[in-house]
Amino acid sequence: MTTLETRLRLRRDRGRKLLMPYLTGGVTPDWTDHLRALADAGADAIEVGIPFSDPTLDGVTIQEASHAALTRGATTAGILADLSGSRIEVPVVVSTYANLALRRAADRFCQALAEAGVQGLIVPDLPLEEAGSTGAAATAADIDLALLASPATPGRRLREIAERSRGFIYAVSLMGTTGERRQLAASAAGLARRLRDVTDRPVFLGFGISTPEQAAAATRDADGAIVGAALMRRVLDGADPAATAGFVRSLRAALDGVPAEVSADAGG
Repeated sequence: MTTLETRLRLRRDRGRKLLMPYLTGGVTPDWTDHLRALADAGADAIEVGIPFSDPTLDGVTIQEASHAALTRGATTAGILADLSGSRIEVPVVVSTYANLALRRAADRFCQALAEAGVQGLIVPDLPLEEAGSTGAAATAADIDLALLASPATPGRRLREIAERSRGFIYAVSLMGTTGERRQLAASAAGLARRLRDVTDRPVFLGFGISTPEQAAAATRDADGAIVGAALMRRVLDGADPAATAGFVRSLRAALDGVPAEVSADAGG
């Protein structure tokens, strides 16, 4: 079993609800300071997005973050170089689109991830039918290729996704794009339960989880929560690493069942 999945399973099996914040690579000059702050604030893993000019599954906020990063001159090679020197204590999972990940060769891309210290990979527009060669390249580089499942995924396909995914399974809480929402989608709990019926691999819910209360609700049925747009909105609005860490601490406290007033007293 890989390092990423071993770590996530160990924490989950000890009763911990898992938290994976998302950060767009290169979005600000100090983006790796944000990365370290998220790790110190209680993240169990961090998803780092490599910006792409046509992010089809991302909503307005992540699109804005990708545009900001690309405008600053962010490149895949530059982001991986930054990650290589970041030396954080939690696993990093890179997410990007197939045009970037597979533009040259999956084996070279995955090897570059491994050399940068990355442990996982998400390619949201990679169809299950085309995931074989990418999965093999990832496995050869000791990278976990985590696959996505949605509320519309039929039972047989859901089982195949659960079997072929590595590290964890990314459960998309709703049919739509990423973005902040006022409440957790009603479809989220059902999808998480369906996945947990067919696999023991960690299940993370993502898309639309925007508040500590929503994160706590998501992990009643899932093993973990992925929080992206709500965090990136703060970064885009000028939050410094201390402020983003404070938001992640509030998410961590909610997953741990710590009352909000206690979290606030502790600096979260």
